[in-house]
Amino acid sequence: MDLQQQFKQNWAAKHFAAITDVVLLAVSGGMDSMVMAYLFLKAGIPFSVAHCNFQLRGEEANLDESLVYDWCVANNIAFHKTRFETQQKADEWKKGIQETARILRYEWLEAIREEYAYAKIATAHHANDNVETLLINLFKGTGISGIHGIQERNGDIIRPLLFAQKEEITSYCKQHSIKYREDASNASDKYLRNAVRHNIVPAIVDLFPNAVHNVSESIKRFAQAELLYQKAIAQERKKLLDKRGQDTYVPILKLRKALPIETICYELFAPYGFSPAQVPQIVQLMDAESGKYVVSQSHRLIKYSDFLILTDIAAASVDFINIDAAPCTVDIGRHKFVFTIEERSGSIPSDSSIAMLDMQKISFPLILRKWRTGDYFYPIGMNMKKKKLSNFLIDQKLPLHEKEHVWVLESDKRIAWVAGMRPDERFKIKGSTTKVLVVKQL
Repeated sequence: MDLQQQFKQNWAAKHFAAITDVVLLAVSGGMDSMVMAYLFLKAGIPFSVAHCNFQLRGEEANLDESLVYDWCVANNIAFHKTRFETQQKADEWKKGIQETARILRYEWLEAIREEYAYAKIATAHHANDNVETLLINLFKGTGISGIHGIQERNGDIIRPLLFAQKEEITSYCKQHSIKYREDASNASDKYLRNAVRHNIVPAIVDLFPNAVHNVSESIKRFAQAELLYQKAIAQERKKLLDKRGQDTYVPILKLRKALPIETICYELFAPYGFSPAQVPQIVQLMDAESGKYVVSQSHRLIKYSDFLILTDIAAASVDFINIDAAPCTVDIGRHKFVFTIEERSGSIPSDSSIAMLDMQKISFPLILRKWRTGDYFYPIGMNMKKKKLSNFLIDQKLPLHEKEHVWVLESDKRIAWVAGMRPDERFKIKGSTTKVLVVKQL
């Protein structure tokens, strides 16, 4: 069966679009995309063409654009084009050229699709591209989500040539004398994908001649297995992630029972920037003392009592902050807290926005967090009488909307200060006190 017949059968079997739908084809002028356009044309599928000129190869890029334009004119196909200042954008965004080009390309294609009401965007990725992607992801260590390769469908983007191998596309191109332009950069091993394409894949094919076909078939099975895997992970997330305000609590007792624990920890915390290399640290964190934590670029995972608490690093947006040492200043958005350690001197201020606590009773790290139901403390001046914080706030006649903004300072699982309101009797300054932790709420 030739490529045209395979394409028509695959198109019908996969139901990429309705018969009357118009598809927007991303055509660069290279062999793969020009063959895709020719296949669409011969199959009678309604389509238009979109071409991006990234202005990275001077006149060569302009000749690519001209080739695609001339082909569209000759075949009465609607043609969309754009030109990007790709290098300038890469410098501005501090990203690599290829990543910048990809972002610019897909954003523009989506804008054109929406403006002209095209049903889908089609790209010319094929089976060899898929194998290369799997190998790159495997070597990078992206986990099971990386071994499904390139998805045949991704939102409004479709890849109707994933079934075809490069040699089939090359043969069809020669058979039908389809004009295309070769990008000289494709011959360079400067880019990772080219290096894999030119060096690794040929070595594999030499040993296993049917490797591309066999890996492509495996990718289909991996993708199906991943669906089952993700369903199981979704159930674990539902059981283990408890959203409380802006923080997420993970009960350690339940997490210990989840098997395989390393895999589940990775899947739970990878979306928050934690890497596979940090999984052993996360597992060890369950047995650490309260206040210990593991950090990603965007989040902090803190051991607190019987929980791992996932919180955003940005202090202004969290409900739970670790105080490792003083002096320091913590900005929670609504207030700032200034922590200092001072020699005892003078009288204790009556200002409720200032707490002076006996350093002999303080254990770092301290926890600054929002109050919650079940909290209790021993309000200073009440002769060591225990009081639920919820009842204390009622006694203070604090409006409901103000209660949401009450924070407490905690030392070794004990509340030392209800911020801006009352210290705890257990931390008050005594005659023997020499050093004082001073906390000011601004």
